Amino acid sequence: MSINSINILTIAGIVMTNLLTGASGANAADSALQTTIVNSAQLYDPTSSGYSHAVVATGFTHIAYIAGQGGEDKTGALSTQFEQQLKQAYRNLHSALVSVNATPAQVTKITTYVVDYDPSMLVLMTRYAKQLFGDTLPAQTLVPVSRLALDGMLFEVDAVAVLRVPAQ
Repeated sequence: MSINSINILTIAGIVMTNLLTGASGANAADSALQTTIVNSAQLYDPTSSGYSHAVVATGFTHIAYIAGQGGEDKTGALSTQFEQQLKQAYRNLHSALVSVNATPAQVTKITTYVVDYDPSMLVLMTRYAKQLFGDTLPAQTLVPVSRLALDGMLFEVDAVAVLRVPAQ
């Protein structure tokens, strides 16, 4: 194994090292996704809130940026209920991931936007995040906002996913 570079990543006082090898062609395409969830002991444990402080992904070189997914269904209809929009937004996110041949386990970062956020909403948000991501909780930022793109839209989630290298 030849080593092309050594990456050192420091997050919240934890140093992680990743050796990048000179794999190419079929060997590079066969590289498995390796995600390491990093929740420093120096920070609050975010697991019960449905996210991780940091996620390091190796073994892939393509990245998909998933645009904000709101609670509208395929026809554009938007429920007036926060929980229904939340549920539909995560369904929409899953559909967008499938469209780029990704799974929820390949998502490394999400950003959620909530109109008139109240901490009591976090219970529902956590439930639906955990339903989609299971134990592979991505890093997450929650942004309270006064308004989103569509009238009546209450929730939106965007994502970053790492993709498998296509076979050559």
